[in-house]
Amino acid sequence: MAERRVFEPVSQKRVVSLGPNATVREAAGVMTRANCGSVLVMEPPDALLGIVTERDLMTRVLARGVDPERTTLREIMTPNPQCVPPETLVSDAVVIMLERGFRHLPIVGHGRILGVFSVRDALPREIGTAISQAEFNEQVNDALG
Repeated sequence: MAERRVFEPVSQKRVVSLGPNATVREAAGVMTRANCGSVLVMEPPDALLGIVTERDLMTRVLARGVDPERTTLREIMTPNPQCVPPETLVSDAVVIMLERGFRHLPIVGHGRILGVFSVRDALPREIGTAISQAEFNEQVNDALG
């Protein structure tokens, strides 16, 4: 069976985004209504500035006692997130996430945001392939380092 790519047009959900001056509370509401774990921070017409995830809400807002009504996304976002093209293999995307410690990858093609790939979108087989590749990469780096 051929491995899937991160962008499957028939199954993609709409891109969830807000401007950089939106509040953390607004982002939490949008993410809850859309049943997703991230929101892209964008400026018109389609400039990607950053990403805010559930983990960011936990570690940068709740854990620090930051006021979600007065804190903007610009203040807590991860700026310039790593992106992948739509033809990226799912296992390659998972390797990137494992090695870099995040769970969401914006998908960019032809100069525009097409979607966001989440580790939750990967199948167990694809995660297993990614873990094997990440372990191999670590062994090679240790041998070279």
